Amino acid sequence: MTSLNKRTIDLLDQRGVSLEAIANLVIFLQKDYIQDLTLAMARDSVQAVLRKREVQNALITGIQLDIAAEQHALLDPLQTIVERDEGLYGVDETMALSIVDLYGSIGFTNYGYIDRVKPGILKILNAHEPGKIHTFLDDLVGAVAAAAAARLAHADEGEQDTPFD
Repeated sequence: MTSLNKRTIDLLDQRGVSLEAIANLVIFLQKDYIQDLTLAMARDSVQAVLRKREVQNALITGIQLDIAAEQHALLDPLQTIVERDEGLYGVDETMALSIVDLYGSIGFTNYGYIDRVKPGILKILNAHEPGKIHTFLDDLVGAVAAAAAARLAHADEGEQDTPFD
């Protein structure tokens, strides 16, 4: 494990996001499509996604921006926008899409769905509790789960294209 990978996982943990919580999102996304999907398989896929430098960079950047907003360290109007998690801001989703883009169109559809229904840890991160800002983190965690689910779908024998006769 690289130091950047370890730092990313540590930051997630400090923000209340465990690898198991992300793996549970993967299970939520893929349980109806991959037979015998286990939490261990989902967690392994999450860890594989988290080993990518692009993912590490996006997570560290987003978490840092959330922390800076909690400390009122951003300049207005950005401070207010991030504090309120304004719907038309979109930079948080754009960062998330950079993660799902690594795993093709299924990553995009997984992300759109999970971002809409916000199950599990995403509901907690999106609760907008006073003093806790997760404007970037909720989208980035959803993206990691969507990417990990897409990664599993791409590897699933049942999802492979059938040859032409």
